[in-house]
Amino acid sequence: MRALILFSIILPLAACAAETPAESQTEEAGAPKLEQLWLAEGFASPEGAAQAPQGGYFISNVAGEGADKDGEGWISLISEDGEIVTERFADGFHAPKGMAVLDGVLYVADIDRVRMIDAATGEAKGDIPIEGGKFLNDATVWNGAVYVSDSLTNSVLKIEDGAASTWITDDRLGKINGILGAGDTLYIVTMDTGSLYAANANGELTEIATGMIPADGVGLLEGGGWLVSTVPGEIYYVSLEGETEQLSDTREAGISQNDLNVYGDIAIVPNWRPGTVTAWKISR
Repeated sequence: MRALILFSIILPLAACAAETPAESQTEEAGAPKLEQLWLAEGFASPEGAAQAPQGGYFISNVAGEGADKDGEGWISLISEDGEIVTERFADGFHAPKGMAVLDGVLYVADIDRVRMIDAATGEAKGDIPIEGGKFLNDATVWNGAVYVSDSLTNSVLKIEDGAASTWITDDRLGKINGILGAGDTLYIVTMDTGSLYAANANGELTEIATGMIPADGVGLLEGGGWLVSTVPGEIYYVSLEGETEQLSDTREAGISQNDLNVYGDIAIVPNWRPGTVTAWKISR
């Protein structure tokens, strides 16, 4: 499969004020622009992305409904330019979503368990059942452990030494979705209020911005600020002051923007609808 080069979609709108920013960033280079670098086709309800140690990206294919235990999901490996390297790098999942790599192991959120896969070979390395888990969604590495969000329990779980524990549960995290660990902070976005939160090591929450409903993924930008994607198809820039600006809107085209991840000046975003993956070039 070849990646398709498409025109950029850059639709800046008026900014809206929000609340106190996280303190872990100290500089900001202004709002970025997004240019669509490539669009890769041939996926089945792709939801999550993670950088592969061998180069390229892992993409999770739900291949059905997000809560169905049907065993139809799989993980693809694609190159840095969007070519499919291995269509089914690992399979037999129910509804795989967010992923994270730690010490050569790919951790995959799969409804009520975290699946472990050898990141080099795709070999299964066991499951970690989550007691009370209902809709595991995103995953990130932070402070030497894997953290996973559960959208239906408003919780963040911590995976360490092969065991899971609840790290934080808070009603403010209504339908928690994307999470990202960076430095001393775990960033969290929610679907209910479309909020971006910063959590410190003690689980204390600070709201940075809100109104990006329903938020899906979050990425940290070089030069300060964040990108936040929404399920229907928007990508927002959030400044250190908590102001939001819409950079892209693909809703009318029927293209969702799901688990956004930022790697340097590239954002990789699976598009559940219509079954594609978009690479955005970030410039300032």
